Amino acid sequence: MSNSLFRRKSLDKILKDAKDGVTDGHGGSGMKKVLGVRDLTFMGIAAVVGAGVFSTIGTASYDGGPGIALLFVLTAVTCGFSALCYAEFASRIPIAGSAYTYAYVSFGELIAWIIGWALILEYAIGNIVVAISWSGYFNNLLEGFGIHLPGWLVIDPSTARAGFQAAQDTLAKGQPLTDTLREAFNAWNAAPIIAGKHIFVNLPAFLIVCIITVITYIGIQESKKTTNFMVMFKIAVIILVIIIGFFFVKTANWHPFMPNGFTGVLKGVSAVFYAYIGFDAISTTAEECTDAQRDLPKGMIYSLVICTILYILIALVLTGMVNYSELKVTDPLAFVFERVHQKWIGYFVSISAVVATTSVLLVFQLGQPRIWMSMSRDGLLPKAFGKIHPKYRTPAFSTIVTGFLVAIPTLFMESSLMTELTSIGTLFAFVLVSGGVLLLPRISNTGKKGFRLPYVNGRYVVPILFLLFCYLFHSRIREAVHGLGQEGLQEILFLVYILLAGILAVATFIKNYSLIPVLGVLFCAYLLIEIRAVAWEWFFAWMGIGLLIYFLYGYRKSRLSDNNDRPNSPSQIPG
Repeated sequence: MSNSLFRRKSLDKILKDAKDGVTDGHGGSGMKKVLGVRDLTFMGIAAVVGAGVFSTIGTASYDGGPGIALLFVLTAVTCGFSALCYAEFASRIPIAGSAYTYAYVSFGELIAWIIGWALILEYAIGNIVVAISWSGYFNNLLEGFGIHLPGWLVIDPSTARAGFQAAQDTLAKGQPLTDTLREAFNAWNAAPIIAGKHIFVNLPAFLIVCIITVITYIGIQESKKTTNFMVMFKIAVIILVIIIGFFFVKTANWHPFMPNGFTGVLKGVSAVFYAYIGFDAISTTAEECTDAQRDLPKGMIYSLVICTILYILIALVLTGMVNYSELKVTDPLAFVFERVHQKWIGYFVSISAVVATTSVLLVFQLGQPRIWMSMSRDGLLPKAFGKIHPKYRTPAFSTIVTGFLVAIPTLFMESSLMTELTSIGTLFAFVLVSGGVLLLPRISNTGKKGFRLPYVNGRYVVPILFLLFCYLFHSRIREAVHGLGQEGLQEILFLVYILLAGILAVATFIKNYSLIPVLGVLFCAYLLIEIRAVAWEWFFAWMGIGLLIYFLYGYRKSRLSDNNDRPNSPSQIPG
């Protein structure tokens, strides 16, 4: 036992416990093993193809033009490096917990807690954004069928107030109201008033989270069937959109390819990366796989490849059908077909958008409780978070808490900042998983079961890439050093990245680190520093809350603590 902040779990002990069926510390994991390669691939696609491709891709295309397709490639390569590292971990540590468990083995308890806390941003907080997006699609779909919900039931208070103020300002100027402003004005006047305040709630978002929570509570078998159906439907619609849209593409719209330069393309980092978030969520289902060591790596890689191909084709079709400058809309796929007078396809897009975001909600609502379950097993959270339902064989209490954590905020929260926070939490996890692979002991592939990351010596490649990067970005480095950046925090983060990249390049030269995980660290860390400074400020505040909880509870209650020398508690490598 140890009181070190970086006490680590033993890989051998984890594997022995998993083999003996004591992963929950109470005599067995108790979870149904029903997921195969196809189910995991579908689950990965379900998590990835969602609000990103149906919504945020429009804003990214507006900033970067047709060149946004290159950003999808860059992001796919970045995620690909991380996916391979996840696959290595998933094959060698076939238990629930995802990046949290991997960090516990590689870096120690404090870093594991930090990454577990950050994953809440990816799964729980990210699902708030998805639920709000789902509500918008669902309401549009209802209106297409002539069903109109009261305006005060489908909007958050902040957005309603801003819309009403904009309508008042427009009327004060003697100008006519647009349809959007008229809806906002009418919604404000029709809203019930309690204690002098207008009441606005996003009821559809709340209800869909409640329904998804019930499905995930009932069991993995039901979740699997629901996910597989939704994935097949939305892929069929996306392929239909690509094929039909191809006939309306005008190659002139692809010129210029990068109208705002590569800087404009990079402005879409948060939006594009948000479109990839989720493929790692399937690693949380390790204990429900029929053969986690074989199937999890395949599921992650297959889903990432399929989604990347779909994203690149969608980006090229969108920017080919209309000029990029018209794409700053919330529903770009439906919009482009309206512009070419094919409005009927928009109905299929709206239906698919509802299905797509529903499947994302389902996978993320599966992922978060399993992270908490793993943290509870390690003593970092109360025991209730780790309890398995005797009938449904799911982490029941964690599932209910996740449902409340997501459902309540969807009633009144706006989603603008949440997208960037979700991207930071996910990229942070990717950096640590990629770096963690470097700390795993090397083993031979001979006679070993599961996926093994191919070793490619990065001794010369990484330093050369670092020097090339410094050459290409020398002006930005100089500006950051002289304090000429417009956003102080972001420039500081850039300099920190240069310092860490230089250290990693030197370490790779000296220690012959494997190329793939090193590139995973460098690529993901670079995408991190491109996210706005304001999101980082919120992220640091979130981390502060998490560390407070850890030191008040988790540090003392940890199964690796000297104060909790329990039977069957995992051994550790001294940190």
